[in-house]
Amino acid sequence: MSEDTHNWDPLSVDETAELLSELKVPWCIAGGWAIDLFVGHETRPHDDTDVLIRRDDQLEVQRYLWNWDLHKTQQPGLKPWPMGEFLNRPVDDIWCRRTPESPWSFELMLLDTEADDWVFKRDPSIRGPLHRLIRRTPSGVAYLAPEIQLLYKARPEILHKDQADFDAALPLMTQAACKWLLQCLEKRFTEGHDWADSLRRRLASKAAHTSLERDRAENE
Repeated sequence: MSEDTHNWDPLSVDETAELLSELKVPWCIAGGWAIDLFVGHETRPHDDTDVLIRRDDQLEVQRYLWNWDLHKTQQPGLKPWPMGEFLNRPVDDIWCRRTPESPWSFELMLLDTEADDWVFKRDPSIRGPLHRLIRRTPSGVAYLAPEIQLLYKARPEILHKDQADFDAALPLMTQAACKWLLQCLEKRFTEGHDWADSLRRRLASKAAHTSLERDRAENE
């Protein structure tokens, strides 16, 4: 049933990478799994598997998955995605399962782009170069850069799983990534956001550590 939204048996990251291994357009693992791929191990259970593609590439992905049962969604509700139909905003997600009788396997998420930039759907003034969008694991699995994934997870009321992802990623993020995410949060949440304070503390700590290391080097 199309409306059976709770019937999930998500593909693993490795199974997803195997399925999409011959796809000729860029894709990457997104959601909580993107954070775990960045961290290097599974930090929490995951109820689904998300795959990010560019909106402009959706029909090529649809042809690639021609024998899958695909449904477009602007929650709530799911509708079959007819072959050849180009999905414009506000439809951003496609649920995928092998047959109409199968549980859902993964979700495609559509990313808007302009020229060589990706565009943040909740505030089009926030954007960045496509070549900085994707990272790769040592084995070659593509995943969404953590600072960008956390931007998508940042809400006025933070979900428990999103807080867990932020806490797992923050200690490993570079100073540049922390600074970029902080600037985005300050722009989106003018009255403040809980993560902004954590990022400021992280930046201050890294700056102090860098200064200490420089002083030690100069005194040797």
